[in-house]
Amino acid sequence: MTTEKIADIQYALFDMDDKILERYGKEMTWDIKAGLMGKPEIEACKHLLSFFPDISLTLETYMRERNELQDQLWPTVPLLPGVAKLVQHLKKHNISMAVATGSRRDKYELKTGHHQDVFGLFEGKVVCGNDKQYNMRGKPFPDIFITAAREMLGRDVGDAQGEPTPAQVAERAKGLVFEDGLPGMQAGKRAGMKVVWVPDPNLLGVEDTKDGPETADQVLRSLENFVPEQWGLPPYDS
Repeated sequence: MTTEKIADIQYALFDMDDKILERYGKEMTWDIKAGLMGKPEIEACKHLLSFFPDISLTLETYMRERNELQDQLWPTVPLLPGVAKLVQHLKKHNISMAVATGSRRDKYELKTGHHQDVFGLFEGKVVCGNDKQYNMRGKPFPDIFITAAREMLGRDVGDAQGEPTPAQVAERAKGLVFEDGLPGMQAGKRAGMKVVWVPDPNLLGVEDTKDGPETADQVLRSLENFVPEQWGLPPYDS
C-alpha cells in the first residue's frame, strides 16, 4: 500500500460498534441492512418493517423481541480486527478521540463493557444517538459527528444545522471518522470530515454505495490495513 499522505488529521471519531424475521419467512438482505446501520433505533426499526407490510408484527413487538435478543448477544461481541491497536496507538500519541454512535447509551454500554481496555481509553468522550440534550438528527445527517467534535473534543466546528464559518469548515476537515455503516459514512462526509470506511464486503455490492454523492476518502477491508502516516499521524512503530 502506498504511504502517500492523504490529509493532516488532528482528531478521530469512531463508530465501530435477523432472527425474528426468519420466523415469518423473511430475509434481511444487504440492500435493506445498508439503510439501517447507524440510524436511531426507532427510525431503523420503522424502516425495516416498511419492507414487510404483509407480516403481523407491530413496531413495539418487534423492538421488544429485538432488544431481548440483542441484550443476550452484545456482551459476547468481539472487537473488529485492528481496532484495539489503532485506539491504543492514537491514545499513546495524545490524538484526541471520541465515540459517536447511533446506539442508545444503554446498548453502547452493553456492547463495550467487556472491552474497557479499549473503550476506557476514550475517557467517557462518547455521544450516543439518544443523547437528547444535543437535539441531533440521525445518520446520514452529520449531527452526531459535529456534536462529538464540539462537545467531547472542544473543537470549534459550529452547529450541524447552521452555516459554518470558513474557520469551522477548516476545523471539520481536520477530523477523521472511522465507520462501518453506509449512513455513517455519508454522515461523516456531510460533516466535512475525512472518512475511512471499513464495511462488510457485502455492503460494497449495494446500489447506494456505488455512485452516491458521498464517497469515503478511503475504503479498507480491515482496520489492520490502516496506515497512520497516510493521514499525518505517527506511524505504528513510533
